Amino acid sequence: MDSFLHTSTKHVTVESPANHHKEDATVDPQTGAVIEERKSKAERFFVARLDIFLLIYCCLSQVIKGLDQQNMSAAYVSGMKEDLKVQANEYNLFTTYFNIGYCLFVIPSQLLMTYVRPSYWLPFLEFSWGVLTIAFYKVTSVHQIYVLRAFVGMFEGSSFPGGMTLLMAWYTPRELAFRIGFFQSSQYVGSMMSSGLQAAIYRGLNGTGGIAGWRWMFIIDGTITLFIAILGFFCLPDYPTKKNKFAIWMRPRDVDMARSRVVRFRRSDQKKFTFKTLRVAVKQPLFYMIPVFYVSSMLAQQGYQYFNLFLKSLKNADGTAVWTVEKVNAIPIGGFAISCAVAWTTGFLSDKFRTRWILLLILSGIGLIPGIIMSIWTVPLGAKYCAYFLSYACIVTSPILFAWLSDLTPHIPEVRTLIVGMCIAGFYSQNSWANVLIWPASKAPHYPVAWKVSIGLWCFFICAVLFLRFLELRYIRPRNQQIAEEKYEAALREQQQAISPCDADTDEKADLHELRVQDVKIVGV
Repeated sequence: MDSFLHTSTKHVTVESPANHHKEDATVDPQTGAVIEERKSKAERFFVARLDIFLLIYCCLSQVIKGLDQQNMSAAYVSGMKEDLKVQANEYNLFTTYFNIGYCLFVIPSQLLMTYVRPSYWLPFLEFSWGVLTIAFYKVTSVHQIYVLRAFVGMFEGSSFPGGMTLLMAWYTPRELAFRIGFFQSSQYVGSMMSSGLQAAIYRGLNGTGGIAGWRWMFIIDGTITLFIAILGFFCLPDYPTKKNKFAIWMRPRDVDMARSRVVRFRRSDQKKFTFKTLRVAVKQPLFYMIPVFYVSSMLAQQGYQYFNLFLKSLKNADGTAVWTVEKVNAIPIGGFAISCAVAWTTGFLSDKFRTRWILLLILSGIGLIPGIIMSIWTVPLGAKYCAYFLSYACIVTSPILFAWLSDLTPHIPEVRTLIVGMCIAGFYSQNSWANVLIWPASKAPHYPVAWKVSIGLWCFFICAVLFLRFLELRYIRPRNQQIAEEKYEAALREQQQAISPCDADTDEKADLHELRVQDVKIVGV
């Protein structure tokens, strides 16, 4: 039980052979690498540069994705419904076709990222969905929208898993969860910005040039998307061992630092996905478990999406609505602000204390509270408000889960890339029918069955986290440490042969010595 509850790292003291200075360090539990607790000044500057270019670009991409995903609903209530004579069932098909394109292409896109440089592939996809977004302003029938929505789903669906894959490739286990939290919360920022931006576009441009305001929404959103896509060719650094030549911000010493971090943490860099990789993947328990865990947690979280319907249903004693339409749309913004704060806080704590599973259990416990309150239903109105706002606090499990996946797969990043794609595709394929079945509009705002299903899914996820923790300690961690030790010893043998007196002169030996993994001596635990 003590080992089960123990945090993810062991603290040691190391003595550098270069200056004989003792420093606090931690032992990576997955690979056995001994890592100094405090980063060097050069490494801190390197991580800051990664944050400025890689992380901020990925976050901007998600903000734009959030805007683009909201523009259809905004256009629908801003004149599209009347101009194109859209029926209710036809509007639902807009989402269906989007999800079809999303599900079909996300896994192939993830695999293609191992062959095509991300700095080419991801901006190309973003540029493509930007062009298609602009094309919406010319539509004259719902059938044209169906086609465009399917292709937008194809191109846009690769943005989140592709960005996630790059973050996993560049950030270490003690940096990753916090960055993924920022990355995911950018979608919420996009959703919060959407209403105000779409309203401003409609007010300022409706009728300009003979173009309806809802059509201008697509033009502006698509143009912003094109601009962000072009930035990607210069901001995305590709992989640590495969630098993007157009990323001029990545200096030679930054490349050296990136590669040294891969070696120090005893992790493997991205390789091409092959049939051999697939054979390795299907033998991994994580290949099956993580997508199931991810989908179950995401389905458990869906209650927050119906907060606006709950607000709209509230009536005063005289039968008038408690909240105006503007406030019904504005109040949930506070919920997304809670999501952002929780994502950043849990990500920071996860990296700080080197633990994933405990925070997942805490978030799952929070998720149970809204389900219990709303299942009872006959509770004070304030409790229902509290339940909905709490439901926003627990929708940020995926940054911690994906950071844990990265921890557990240090030597098979290409398999990890596939698993991320399976998670996203699995959720969209299930959610396309599950939400209609579990959260039918006819049951609003009570949803007596849906909240009980949410409780069941959260309980399943809690059991899943505990089971994965058991597998980590019993099987996955020892295997990763063994693989890391074998690779480490093989690399040392190769480097020792390379610096032998027979093979190199003094200057060459000095250069090769700089490439060796720095040995450290554990002097105390």
